[in-house]
Amino acid sequence: MALDIFHERGVPLERQVFTWRDLVRTPISKLDDDAFTRVRIILMNGLETFALRLGHPLSWMNDDLRRPLAQMRRIEKHQQTLVNWLLPPDLSPLETTIAYEQVAIEVTASVAQHEPDPYLAQVYRFGLLEDFDHMHRFSALLDRLEGKDANNILQSYTDIRPGRPTAVEHRAPEDDLREHYDRTTAAPLTKLHAITLTGAEFQTEDYYMNIGPLFADPLARQLYAEISAIEEQHVTQYGSLMDPNESPLERWMLMQATEVYNYYSCAESESNPRVREIWTRFVDYELGQLHATMELFKALERRDPAEVLPESVPEPIAFESHREFVRQTLAGEVDLRARGTQFVDKSQEGADSPSVIYRDQMNSEGSPSELVAAGYRWRPGTELSDGRAKATQQEVGAP
Repeated sequence: MALDIFHERGVPLERQVFTWRDLVRTPISKLDDDAFTRVRIILMNGLETFALRLGHPLSWMNDDLRRPLAQMRRIEKHQQTLVNWLLPPDLSPLETTIAYEQVAIEVTASVAQHEPDPYLAQVYRFGLLEDFDHMHRFSALLDRLEGKDANNILQSYTDIRPGRPTAVEHRAPEDDLREHYDRTTAAPLTKLHAITLTGAEFQTEDYYMNIGPLFADPLARQLYAEISAIEEQHVTQYGSLMDPNESPLERWMLMQATEVYNYYSCAESESNPRVREIWTRFVDYELGQLHATMELFKALERRDPAEVLPESVPEPIAFESHREFVRQTLAGEVDLRARGTQFVDKSQEGADSPSVIYRDQMNSEGSPSELVAAGYRWRPGTELSDGRAKATQQEVGAP
């Protein structure tokens, strides 16, 4: 049954309370829980992070919103902590990286297939193939440094193979900007999709920037530097899809609706009862936050939220393997490149393209993503193959 966001009011803000023990639950299992439980946790941490990130500058620029934003940010902060603390402590930073890329691949694939705007759907497919390649590069690094098979984390839902090579993903800033949707005519789902993927990519960039310096291996440090730069490009790409003519309060209300949509999607598909209870609880919390925002929208902008929001929550995100869709996209679109806001075949990019010039400069002393995957081809059971990690180190010339 669809969730009517205008009729269902959720939990009032004053009843959205926590304790420290409430915030720190028993984490999920790295191997025994379904991989998509972890996907949902990482995605929702990203959206809570994005809500906090959005809320601060909005309060700096609008005196009427300072107090309600501060109140809501406190709740969102506690929600973020509860969600993110569900990750298990035995996930290594590299294994967590593999999990982050699985989020990017499977969530973006679902969004691309359900996006009603054909241009935006192509934008999502374009980014999808880059995240797909990042998975391949980080899987090679996991094999090289820890001798582990990335599929232990992926649980056979997601392929490990090259996508659009990371070395050619580097673009001039003007080639990362896309045409934004029109706030007056775009489907509500289009708006929710753009916010969802912008938030997901933001947290990935942050995570790579935070853990990259923790590695002693120089190639690992370079790889995280390279791919975190691409994640910033993805934030630019997906963020530019949002109509800049939306008012601050309109954008905030859409952010709250996006969280309702995503928590509802998580609750609909969660296989772990203990985690599903959290998703269901936070659907009610986010509905309460959304209705508080709607009241502000009516009071301050004298507008009807129905102009902006869908009557009911759209079809949930499909937390499932999208292997065949990704393979079809890979076969048909891997050679696409960006030129301005459009996509062209790599043969049309041109040697004088700002992106080619930028890419050649960045790769002029070598490409970490190419080096780390030299000679690497995923095969099952890597961690059980004696000498594999050592052989890979010798192939890439590691000390």
